[in-house]
Amino acid sequence: MNKGLEKHGQTVAMVPSYVTGVPTGKEVGTFLALDLGGTNLRVCLIKLGSDGNISIKQQKYKVSETYKTGEARQLFDFLADCIDKFLAELNETDKRSSSKEGKLNLGFTFSFPVEQTAIDKGNLISWTKGFTCAGAVGKDVVFMLQEALNRKGVPVKVSALVNDTVGTLLAHAYKHPKTLLGVILGTGTNCAYFEKISNIKKLQFNSNAEHMIINLEWGSFDNEKKVLPITMFDNKLDRESNIPRFQIFEKMVSGMYLGEITRNVLLNLIDRKLIFDGISSKDFNTHYSFETAYLSTIEEDDSDTLENVRKILEEELNIPSTTLTDRKIVKRVCQIVGIRSARLSAAGLSAIISHCNVIETGCDIGIDGSLFEFYPAFEARIKNALREHFGSNADNINLGLARDGSGVGAALAAMLSVK
Repeated sequence: MNKGLEKHGQTVAMVPSYVTGVPTGKEVGTFLALDLGGTNLRVCLIKLGSDGNISIKQQKYKVSETYKTGEARQLFDFLADCIDKFLAELNETDKRSSSKEGKLNLGFTFSFPVEQTAIDKGNLISWTKGFTCAGAVGKDVVFMLQEALNRKGVPVKVSALVNDTVGTLLAHAYKHPKTLLGVILGTGTNCAYFEKISNIKKLQFNSNAEHMIINLEWGSFDNEKKVLPITMFDNKLDRESNIPRFQIFEKMVSGMYLGEITRNVLLNLIDRKLIFDGISSKDFNTHYSFETAYLSTIEEDDSDTLENVRKILEEELNIPSTTLTDRKIVKRVCQIVGIRSARLSAAGLSAIISHCNVIETGCDIGIDGSLFEFYPAFEARIKNALREHFGSNADNINLGLARDGSGVGAALAAMLSVK
């Protein structure tokens, strides 16, 4: 963390978000949020009430392959059209402006790699997720969206560019003022937290504010493979991935990879004839065929015969036959992989809590993502690991489910940018 705060280009990037305010929960106003992160585009109108209530109106639009692979101008014109269409369907009372120019302020959640230089400036580093639009890489995505809105006469000002993790932190902080961290624990994983601006040595930034949200990009922690307890099964997954020796921490923690790690362990046990009489199947031999959702189902199976485990192995993955002992071993492997993910997540949280020196005073942590929300005992396992590390002081740390960082969080970033 300290290396990333001092210099650019470190393994843990420690990306400045330029969001310097903290929501109090007392803010009022009407703001827009635009969330572009994949197949769907989402436009939200978010009203912050004086009583801390939030009301949301939203609409999703499908992003066709034409827009994903065409010219950048076409894509951003499409985004502007969707915002215009969304506003046209709202009541006039919903559309009261939130900027000095008489325009609605918009927070833009743009889930692609960006080099951000201000709260409302960020150059696209590269496209991912099937997007290949020409004429966008190296350009300011806020400027391109604003230009498209201006061309179409849409009364909207793009006020903030945010990462979904930063948005998660803001959304949770609005309801929980002691929030220090926002975390994603789902298909991917990442974390953002409030850092003292005086500690961000690499940043030339003039502000009266004391804190700025930092986006860790912690998925790439230990890409050098010098610290984490990496196994042969992790190395196999990494070697066969599209991005070897990259996002090593994420590959050990996030939902995208837990099923494949488990499959690698079980294949090893099959080869050693310790399960299934040494017999696999074509389906089981297929990369990523053992879905992370299977781990949840298997861990939850408390029946005497482990019937749900049998169904997954024999009916979904076509293993010819399994014994109860086989199924118990499979369940134990799933538990170990799931426990390790939660404990590594807790290790990351512990490092930030220690860095910020808040274990005595306590803090809230907002966490979004399917692993945290749905995986059996994931939250309890994180809490147990924190208790091992901090002792009874771990009770000062409150974990909570944070929802809709890409919507509410982006709107709050827009609000803070004009506050």
